[in-house]
Amino acid sequence: MNTNSLEIYAINKNKIKINFVNSSIELTILTPEIIRVFQNRGEHTNSYAIEGNKAIDTKFKVEKKNDYLEIKTSKLIIKVHHDEKIDVYDAEENPLIIDYRGSRIPIDRQTNSSQQKLAESEGHDVVTSRRKDVHYYELVKKLADDEQFYGLGDKTGFLNKRHYAYENWNTDNPEPHVESFTRLYKSVPFLIGLKKNHPYGIFFDNTYHSYFDLGKESNKYYYIAADNGNIDYYIIGGSDLKEIVKNYTYLTGKTPLPQKWTLGYQQSRWGYSISAEKVEKIVTKMRKYHLPCDAIHLDIDYMDGYRVFTWRTDTYDDPRKFIDKLHKLGFHVITIIDPGVKKDDSYQIYQEGIKKGYFVKAPNGQVYVNKVWPGDAVYPDFGREAVRKWWSENCKFLVDLGVDGIWDDMNEPASFNGEIPKDIIFNDEEKESTHAKMHNVYGHNMAKATYYGLKNLTGKRPFVITRATYAGTQKYSTVWTGDNQSLWVHLQMMIPQLCNLGMSGFAFAGTDIGGFGADTTPELLTRWIEAALFSPLLRNHAAMGTRSQEPWIFGEPTLSIYHKYLHLRYHFIPYLYDLFAQENKTGLPIMRPLVLNYPTDPAVKNMNDEYMVGTNIVVAPIVEEGKNWRAVYLPQGEWIDFWNNVTYSGNNTILVSAPIDKLPLFIKKNTILPWREGKEHISTRPDEKMVFRVFGERGKYTHYQDNGTDFGYQKGEYNLYEINVDGHKVTINLKKHGYEPNYQRIEIRTTNEKMNFIYKDKKYIQVN
Repeated sequence: MNTNSLEIYAINKNKIKINFVNSSIELTILTPEIIRVFQNRGEHTNSYAIEGNKAIDTKFKVEKKNDYLEIKTSKLIIKVHHDEKIDVYDAEENPLIIDYRGSRIPIDRQTNSSQQKLAESEGHDVVTSRRKDVHYYELVKKLADDEQFYGLGDKTGFLNKRHYAYENWNTDNPEPHVESFTRLYKSVPFLIGLKKNHPYGIFFDNTYHSYFDLGKESNKYYYIAADNGNIDYYIIGGSDLKEIVKNYTYLTGKTPLPQKWTLGYQQSRWGYSISAEKVEKIVTKMRKYHLPCDAIHLDIDYMDGYRVFTWRTDTYDDPRKFIDKLHKLGFHVITIIDPGVKKDDSYQIYQEGIKKGYFVKAPNGQVYVNKVWPGDAVYPDFGREAVRKWWSENCKFLVDLGVDGIWDDMNEPASFNGEIPKDIIFNDEEKESTHAKMHNVYGHNMAKATYYGLKNLTGKRPFVITRATYAGTQKYSTVWTGDNQSLWVHLQMMIPQLCNLGMSGFAFAGTDIGGFGADTTPELLTRWIEAALFSPLLRNHAAMGTRSQEPWIFGEPTLSIYHKYLHLRYHFIPYLYDLFAQENKTGLPIMRPLVLNYPTDPAVKNMNDEYMVGTNIVVAPIVEEGKNWRAVYLPQGEWIDFWNNVTYSGNNTILVSAPIDKLPLFIKKNTILPWREGKEHISTRPDEKMVFRVFGERGKYTHYQDNGTDFGYQKGEYNLYEINVDGHKVTINLKKHGYEPNYQRIEIRTTNEKMNFIYKDKKYIQVN
């Protein structure tokens, strides 16, 4: 019998406090579509995902009904019942999030305790009820028959997360990431639901070890759980899936506009950076084979004994001259840094950290020591603002040498001598806390420190890559999916991983092309560069000891095909940059699943092997060994085959020939795309000319231009070009002119003709 009935409620501005006999909850109306649900369980409350006050003036109504309290905005209806159950509906009273009221009966697994022990004796993982301690809690929701789930970052498995169960506990696991893995490097507790085509989002802002069971335990319910912490989650509404993503990124932040060169190809390998000579050999061959490339990454080998913020001197005569040489060849340099600081009394970074008390401590007050690459190592306490500032300032060592970006790795945080105990003292800002609470935001806070270090020291848009993240890290860093392997299944998983990352706010994401671990093959590498063509972060990265996977290693036809697709990528960079300029305002990802654009189309709700670039490009790569044909589903509209200009009707599946050198690629009819002329790297010099390609007979397009480097665009230093094409009639309007120089020449390229325009007397005039 439930004795916790609703007694009274009180309204204070945008907060509604509801008291029950044995508890209380607080609802905060942030916007008509975002409502926070909070219950204090005695924990210090500090959101690392949400910065600033997100509340806007919102009208809402509170009404006491017979057996529930109704809170209504223009977009959402919340019903809080006497038994503390909470039900959420949209404005039309379509059910979105409904508390489960039945009995908890898990799916029958046909095992008793003795059978379980027998299975486990051979190493089998038998699913049992979760061990619960006094702080553990669950939020159990009703599961509808047609409910789909998306989001949660880059978890393993397919796009639709229904029937999966995951954990949020950032984990460095070098084993091949298979579908059964419940946790990887990132914790993004943002779930998107789609129920009878009615969307919703739940952002569970809890940094402790948490769990999402999305119908694995039962077909009747799903649940969200945590080992500890306050009940603190956000209900996110919206008219469609795009609105859910927009509202979530409004709450947690959008991916900032990157420097333009970061959209170019990036080459990496663990082991390159052991010497200047080895790196120079790689970049020389990149230019020899005319492979477009804008960045070279230096892994841990460049450091002096893996000491962060150092550079080895035995195999580098002068790091500054080395980096200058790469810059002259058109390469930017990205250096890795790890949080583990070598325990070395003669090492300045260690000395400073010890003196200032900046490293995490054991419960006995001693600095905690574990092992990572440098051997015995200590961990900066990034939860403290002073430590983040110190780390930011130390980035000056790399910036002064000419480094262009920083790659934060091993920041789960990883440890070689067993897991870091959960009772190790980590600070939650200035309040003493534990590793149990701060683990999942460790990488987030490190990325934040690195971001502000680069921003303050260079004045440029920082390029930071991080492996470990929490919700909201997208404000500071691009990400990749971590240590994947040269496996076809990992190529296949790339698409749902990057699509779900995009829907979770991480618009700038990629994978290790070719696979990090194990040995790639010519076919796998070729299909991977094709499939990843439009992934915002385009980086080839491999582990030490694996087969070299630079394209020239494999000879022909691998080299020529790789060359073809890198050049194609560079043609599309203006379009990708335009999408980032849009994302900077909307929060919508560049690479996205079809369901985001067509949420009511049943054919795309479980689509795992196609993706879209913005709204007008469908990409259908080959992700299986030995295949030269594939079925391609085209959504509503008309679609033009990029390679032969054949037009196909949408809501239709077609059979497409795809030999090893062909990526099936379709452009929505009557689309205009900017088209960069061929160059092997992104120049800092402004483009004098831009080409716009017309797919179809007409179209309208707005193109964005700025200096591609600094923050001047935030002060209005950018241009907007409005291109209108209707048959032979073309108009070009410099809609906003805040940046100099603008394009002096523009070419409009249709299937049958080229039309050239020059800029004269503050307007574009056709000259042919």
